[in-house]
Amino acid sequence: MKMLFLVFSAVFLLSACGDRPQGMGGVKSDVAPYQGTGVAAFTAPGWKAGDRTSWESALRARAQFGQNDYSRIN
Repeated sequence: MKMLFLVFSAVFLLSACGDRPQGMGGVKSDVAPYQGTGVAAFTAPGWKAGDRTSWESALRARAQFGQNDYSRIN
C-alpha cells in the first residue's frame, strides 16, 4: 500500500515537468509595420500604406493626444 502511494505521488510530481511550449503561433511576417496589412478596414484615416513618414507621424499623434492622460486633463 505504501509502495503504491509512493508510485502515484512520484507520477503526480513528475507530471509537472512536462510543460509544452506556449507560443502564439500564426503567421510570421517579415514586412515592416508601416507597409500595412492590405485590408482597408484596418487602416486609420489619413494614413497611406507604405509611407513611413505618415506612419511615424500617426504614431506620434496617437501617443501625444490619444494615450497621454496628462494632455487630456485640460
